[in-house]
Amino acid sequence: MNHISLVHNLQSDPGEFSFDLAAVAVARDGERYSLHSKNLNEQMVRVLQTIGYDVGFTRGSGQYLWDRKGDRYLDLLSGWGVFALGRNHPDIRRALISVIEADLPNLVQMDVSVLAGVLAEKLLRYTPWLDKAFFCNSGAEAVEAAMKFARASTGRPGLVFCDHAFHGLTYGALSMNGDDTFREGFGPLLPGIAEIPFNDLAALDTALRGRDVAAFFVEPIQGKGANMPDPDYLRGAADLCRKYGTLFVADEIQTGLGRTGKFLAVEHWGVEPDMVLLAKALSGGHVPIGAVLLRQKTFERVFNRMDRAVVHGSTFSKNDLAMAAGVATLDVIENERLVENAARQGDRIMTAFRDMLERYELVKDVRGKGLMIGIEFGAPRSLKLRTAWTLLEKVNSGLFCQMITIPLFKDHKVLSQVAGHGNHTVKLLPTLNLGDEDVAWIERAFDAVIADAHRVPGAVWSLGKTLADHALKARASA
Repeated sequence: MNHISLVHNLQSDPGEFSFDLAAVAVARDGERYSLHSKNLNEQMVRVLQTIGYDVGFTRGSGQYLWDRKGDRYLDLLSGWGVFALGRNHPDIRRALISVIEADLPNLVQMDVSVLAGVLAEKLLRYTPWLDKAFFCNSGAEAVEAAMKFARASTGRPGLVFCDHAFHGLTYGALSMNGDDTFREGFGPLLPGIAEIPFNDLAALDTALRGRDVAAFFVEPIQGKGANMPDPDYLRGAADLCRKYGTLFVADEIQTGLGRTGKFLAVEHWGVEPDMVLLAKALSGGHVPIGAVLLRQKTFERVFNRMDRAVVHGSTFSKNDLAMAAGVATLDVIENERLVENAARQGDRIMTAFRDMLERYELVKDVRGKGLMIGIEFGAPRSLKLRTAWTLLEKVNSGLFCQMITIPLFKDHKVLSQVAGHGNHTVKLLPTLNLGDEDVAWIERAFDAVIADAHRVPGAVWSLGKTLADHALKARASA
């Protein structure tokens, strides 16, 4: 059956099975949103349709996406950092195909994986103060594993995290989530876990001095808002952990693998954590994977006897495709000098945004490292703008940022995100292979949209009124 006839048959008989799943996707693309509304998350479809993001992306390559009309978009979201190398990188694809075609004895379980050993060896070269690697399937699983390692190795029950943190959505990770939007309705969460303010060493000292805390979990740069640590915060936190016998755990799931212009974000502050958590970009954008890098003495308190060789793990961890994706990812990062590119292009974007900070009263702060950047908006000084801002904030705090991201998307074909619920920061998390033309695209688009936001009345504020009306209707029907 050729491709054309297959598409025809699939349209007339959607139940027909075919190994040509690309043809299935083409044939049923018109049902994209109805399929999801019926069988998956209808609320997500409603969100996309409300804000006009229902363009139906059909292709992705590198830092670009194409919609069903053939329009090209610059992706500054990169799947929340998964596509650090860009979408469908040919080297990652070749690595995965080579593994599939090799008929390797995958997941024998009563054996060990050569590729897992190779990936662990390569990762640990970047963290010479750490000795062991543990692989799992996601960032949240890496957090869960680190919680278990910490409690088992110290014999202590307590765990500490920072406000505004995001460590995942499984129960243990959710118990260390600083956003009540994600926690609401899912309690009770795990006991023995305390939240302290980010950038507050005195609060950390108070939390640890009882010597009952197994580990302190922290994102070197917080993903929800691109919140930066004070210059002495991470080093001071590491010193306090050492003083009180608490393990220092760096959640580098979003910041790691070159995102901030260093292989690990903690390198900016000269800190050597007891555990480093990785995921997202390590997948190469294809096969989910998570990793915990840790000291041998911590590792061996869990895997300390032969009868405990499988005391923690998961069925699909260390599968050959995930391991191959990880090995290939590290090779691409090195060969294409993506860490250096992230630092260079990030500096260019930050310079442009800081110029906007000087020129536009709605821009309140610019922060970040490498290609993890936040541009924060706030109440303006001028009366007309301040009045419009205040009215919008009364309806829904943080709504203004959608007045930035929606025109970026519709008018400039730039996909970006608000950094969190009720947040006034637009976060950039693009691929690490951004070129000079891409950076110029970002500068033009943001400058144009922010300039428009300073015109009251204007198209941006008309959009704001529409968004406010939707928010009020949603609140009334809740």
